[in-house]
Amino acid sequence: MGRTGELFSYQRAGVVPDVMPLAKALGGGFPVGAVLATSEAAKGMTPGTHGSTFGGNPLAMSAVNATLDVMLAPGFFDHVKKMGILFKQRLAEIKDRYPELVAEVRGEGLLVGLRAVVPAGNLVNAIRAENMLTVAAGDNVVRLLPPLIVSEPEIAEGVARLDRALAKLSRSAKGSGARPLRKAETAG
Repeated sequence: MGRTGELFSYQRAGVVPDVMPLAKALGGGFPVGAVLATSEAAKGMTPGTHGSTFGGNPLAMSAVNATLDVMLAPGFFDHVKKMGILFKQRLAEIKDRYPELVAEVRGEGLLVGLRAVVPAGNLVNAIRAENMLTVAAGDNVVRLLPPLIVSEPEIAEGVARLDRALAKLSRSAKGSGARPLRKAETAG
């Protein structure tokens, strides 16, 4: 929710889903789950055929309302879009500086991944050594998911940490004689 600069990413894709599950972002970190469905799709969800572990909880619903109050405030998604563009521009500079480590910047808004030339785990470890949290997505992509309220100085700090991580990884790879992955190993 919100990561692409729209409330739901389908809004950028030009399709309307029949059924859409929601969870993590809906509660702003509080455990909650929901399912949105068209009237037609919901016909099959008669009483007793659909349940939810986190649905209907009054505290969870309060968290959902508070989250939506923030996300639906005027200018919120404009900020996400602006920060997403800035972030991808800065990451493109990083990719150009370290082509032996980063093959591609992918994603939209603040839902971004770096397709790594080296094993993603190596890049994740280097980034974590710079006190920045990230995870691998498959064998060769590293996810970068700043908060939707990220500021320009925070993006600059994150990119600086990423730059330091890549510089160290680059020096280490050059010093060890390690070879980058072949194209077939990085496809994906």
